[in-house]
Amino acid sequence: MEETRRRRASPRALWPEVESVILLGMSYAPQGDPLALLAEASHANVSVYARHRDYHDLIKGRLKLLASWLAARTSGADLKVFVDTAPVMEKPLAEAAGLGWQGKHTNLVSRELGSWFFLGALFTNLRLDADRPEANHCGSCRACLDICPTRAFPQPYLLDARRCISYLTIEHKGHIPAEFRAAIGNRVFGCDDCLAVCPWNKFARSAREAKLKAREDLLAPKIADWLALDEERFRLLFSASPVKRIGLPRFLRNLLIAAGNSRDAALVPLVEARLTDASPLVRAMAVWALCRLDPARLAALAHLKRREIDAQVRLEWAAALDSAPAPSLAP
Repeated sequence: MEETRRRRASPRALWPEVESVILLGMSYAPQGDPLALLAEASHANVSVYARHRDYHDLIKGRLKLLASWLAARTSGADLKVFVDTAPVMEKPLAEAAGLGWQGKHTNLVSRELGSWFFLGALFTNLRLDADRPEANHCGSCRACLDICPTRAFPQPYLLDARRCISYLTIEHKGHIPAEFRAAIGNRVFGCDDCLAVCPWNKFARSAREAKLKAREDLLAPKIADWLALDEERFRLLFSASPVKRIGLPRFLRNLLIAAGNSRDAALVPLVEARLTDASPLVRAMAVWALCRLDPARLAALAHLKRREIDAQVRLEWAAALDSAPAPSLAP
């Protein structure tokens, strides 16, 4: 399976009049070690790209300014901007434009920016001279392949999205398969492992754009604080963040997996409260998480299974109760 199931269109399929495509990159490189928080099991880890303002709005605004500048200096120029908002083959186009090369993790790598940069595309009917494509500089390195927690790379340059934590926690709308939950750890939105270990990042400077500086409240948030979120507080907290688009139920699904992996007994009351959540996604993961944190308590609440109407949640209850000890009959 390729890195995505979305169909990617050629530039002319999107706009028949296009003659040239301009690709631009903007660094969002973090200041510290992006993997350090993975060792803090009671804290939630958000992917580096989502710790600041939504990049779509920022980069699209910059591209529109550039498009206006070009249009004002040329005759009859027409321009269109894209920032991951259409089926544009950004990475192959950026490689052809000389911005970098697609590494073994399928992401673009730059000798100047490492792995940490966003891409934007500017389509125009102007005929411009082409830049030279960038050569591949991965060599024999396989750091990005070996670090993947779920073994999502069946071979170099090929990603199985069905096993990718970024896909599972962001794009996947259903229940996350049990085989991947422990490996997810405390990653509640995305995964940076394959990007973070790339040796080319030693040349990457921290993001200079102020709007791409990480928000303090997203650097090391406590799982306990976020498990108590309701819809209104979720939307307020992530109003200008990419996290908002997955919605509260999927976000809580991810948080409950992190809670179950934390082994933090203090989270038991918060997890238990989600056993009766309106969303089956949330209820199912609450069952799984409570079984990991306090299987005896889950067994004592087995009567909730009899009220459950969702088939998938009932399966979670069955699997959990099979592994949980029977409740004590002592007074």
